[in-house]
Amino acid sequence: MTVTTEPKIDPERAARRIAELIAAGRARHYRARDRVSTATINTLLDVLGDRNPIYIDEAEAKQHGHDSVIAPATALQVWTMNCLGEEATASPVDAAYDILRDCGFPSVVAVNSEQHYDRPIVPGDLISSTETVEELSELKQTGLGPGMFITTLFVFRDEEGDQVGTMRFRTLWYAAGQKKED
Repeated sequence: MTVTTEPKIDPERAARRIAELIAAGRARHYRARDRVSTATINTLLDVLGDRNPIYIDEAEAKQHGHDSVIAPATALQVWTMNCLGEEATASPVDAAYDILRDCGFPSVVAVNSEQHYDRPIVPGDLISSTETVEELSELKQTGLGPGMFITTLFVFRDEEGDQVGTMRFRTLWYAAGQKKED
């Protein structure tokens, strides 16, 4: 009979190692495979069920102060997501997640994301993003168990390097069924 035990939670080690990652300032880099186009916007709208006329009708978009149709702002992250089946490259973000697992927080749940839009994304844009580890909370006792909240920051840019938006993504890494150790 094999008995498995959860690793002892070690928030101090997690905080120390992740602080080193944050201080290094390294990022995960993504670049869109294709330029934004009306075809990709239309496909996205079909999936979302969104029929806002400024996304599909150039005259309507111009009436609202845009030069052309625009992409839905809430789809900011979509342009630089990995393709299905594509292997993600190793990154400091993944290293932070590995540290949390190794320090006794193997379970994860998404908490929230906050997006900021600097300008609309339009057909012809080639979007890239960087993702860095921005912040790690102190140990918290949650309803799921003791855990730590980690926030990553995505910065989205066009091919000229101009920022088009940001997104903060927060997750809780926790030790399910464990009590906070003193």
